[in-house]
Amino acid sequence: MATEIIATEGDAMFAWLIWILPFVAALIIPAVAKVSKLSTGRVAIGFAAMSAISAAMLFPMALEGHEIHSQVDWISAIGLKAGVLADPLSIIMANVVGWISFLIICYSTGYMKGDKDIVRFWFWMMFFIGSMQLIVLSDNLLQLFFGWEGVGLASYALIAFWYRDKAKHHVGKEGRTVLGIMEYYSPTHSGMKAFIMTKVGDVMMLAGMFLIFAFAGTFGFKELLADTAWAVNMSAEGLLVPAVVLLFGGAIGKSAQFPLNEWLLEAMTGPTAVSALIHAATMVKAGVFLVARLGPLVFALGAAGILVDQFFEIIAWVGAFTALLLATQAMVNPEIKKVLAYSTGSQIGYMMMALGIAGLSEQFVDGYTAGFYHMISHAMFKASLFMAAGSLLHVVGSRFMTDMGGLRKKMRKTYAFMWAAGLGLMGAPFITTGFWSKDAIFAAVYESGNEWALPIFIIAVLTAAITAFYTTRMMGLVFFGKESKHIEKMESEGHHIHDAPRSMWIPYGILAVLTIGIGVIGFSAEGGIHELFTEYLDESFGIQTPHIDVEISGSLGFLSGLNPIAVGASLVAFAVGFGLGYIFYIGRWVDPVKFINSNIFFYALHKVILNRWYLNAMIYWGFVIAPLWAARAIWRYFEKTAIDTGMNTGLERSVRFGAKVVQGTQTGVAQSYLFVFGAGLLFVVLILLI
Repeated sequence: MATEIIATEGDAMFAWLIWILPFVAALIIPAVAKVSKLSTGRVAIGFAAMSAISAAMLFPMALEGHEIHSQVDWISAIGLKAGVLADPLSIIMANVVGWISFLIICYSTGYMKGDKDIVRFWFWMMFFIGSMQLIVLSDNLLQLFFGWEGVGLASYALIAFWYRDKAKHHVGKEGRTVLGIMEYYSPTHSGMKAFIMTKVGDVMMLAGMFLIFAFAGTFGFKELLADTAWAVNMSAEGLLVPAVVLLFGGAIGKSAQFPLNEWLLEAMTGPTAVSALIHAATMVKAGVFLVARLGPLVFALGAAGILVDQFFEIIAWVGAFTALLLATQAMVNPEIKKVLAYSTGSQIGYMMMALGIAGLSEQFVDGYTAGFYHMISHAMFKASLFMAAGSLLHVVGSRFMTDMGGLRKKMRKTYAFMWAAGLGLMGAPFITTGFWSKDAIFAAVYESGNEWALPIFIIAVLTAAITAFYTTRMMGLVFFGKESKHIEKMESEGHHIHDAPRSMWIPYGILAVLTIGIGVIGFSAEGGIHELFTEYLDESFGIQTPHIDVEISGSLGFLSGLNPIAVGASLVAFAVGFGLGYIFYIGRWVDPVKFINSNIFFYALHKVILNRWYLNAMIYWGFVIAPLWAARAIWRYFEKTAIDTGMNTGLERSVRFGAKVVQGTQTGVAQSYLFVFGAGLLFVVLILLI
């Protein structure tokens, strides 16, 4: 494979256009709105399509293993250039972001139809897409950080889009509290919460960036790899691992990993199209992409004798813990978008787990490919599920699954497509992309040979079983059983429950079909990405993969390329999770409420999980309530007592007394002033004579 450097012409122009076009759309949409608001949606669709097509134009180059590195002058004082780096990693990612974003934009034309703030919506959606593509294609950390902050700003604006804070746009159950903290959030509160929590990670990332710059004198990915003396010096000072862990802190914030995961649930106050964009194609995937971009560089440093294992251990364990933590919460939540949000954080945990375990294994490419393949797989089925959930909310008018039920005959298309995408999330064996990507993660963890492989493997399998359970639960509550009283009331009032319009169901139908269609050839697809990344990592980073002679061709030959332990674990996890979900929520053979209430252990566990393991409440007590209490205490006991009282008593009296003494010397009689002046002069003369 040859690495190709191309100037800012020809194919290189497409790399620039991928992220520039959405920004251009964001700039012209307000002007177009002055003429026709209806046309703003067409502008958004057109520019999103052109951006996606620009990404597609580079795809053959990625398959051939070539890359584009094009730069222009930026900050000449420090020799910094702005540039795009379109290698196989970023080209594939740009296509995922571009095409799924395009489908979400198409979906939004139906979902947001009639909204009076539609111009603002289109502006921020296109700004969001442009910022994400800037992250993907930047060739240096500083330029990437501009895109990083761009998606943060856009997410704040879109999560808080319905800033009038009407009750129908809240999340949570009104009046519900946990440890005295209200679990009912408005759009403006949720937007601010997301903004602040992600900024914690952003500050960490900024610190790591400039710490590296202080030693390397550059932010460029290529430059950092070309001369690794900076890493040797940082390692000698004990600063290399802290610096890269700080960079990972940014990924923790953006990708909602523990302990900065609690903003993700409240992000559901935004329009469902926003949820699909944030949770499938953009923001939360930014952290995964950052780790995928930095991981090979850090691993290459380790191959050069610089100890960096701690960095990958932290990534693997953060991912594993987050995957299990958020999966458990999805088991019990009654709001459909929150279930999908918990699922997103959990599945991103899988991706982090795979990328972390890659750095702890001799077969780096296995974990790397598995994590990236799962990111592609998840982007398809999760975007489909979110858009389908939006159709349900659009028709039923409620975010609670208990207000649904029995909808499979009334919304047949949505029912079919949600099953297809849901099976992908569950990892249904052999026919979904989710099965192959999860199986690849299981195999990478199990075969890594690391001391932490077994406990992380157990967590991964347990999380997969829980995922199958809560997905089946969601399908059962929404589509099976009797119609809820809410639906009966709607129909009695003349509302007809039916599938969403074509502009809405076609986009998520396409992604659902792809989840199954690609899943059928999923092993071959994973193998192709594995081969591509094997060459990419070797040529770009010098990371070589030990050759294993395994025949994977022929009608049944692919089975010899599978790890039997990983496949077995995948099958068992799906069977257990789906089976329990079917018993409780589809077959309705056991009433889950009675089952929980019949045992004190399950009742207590259910309560703890429903209360989000009390993590959200503790964050509010520790970082909101307690600081406010301390600030008020300082105001009450220091400012009012020490300063105000002190100023009004002791200090004030001293100043007043001094003023009176000085005032007593001001008689206004000229002779008195001359007498004092003469006495003073005489005193000075006597001092000099002595």
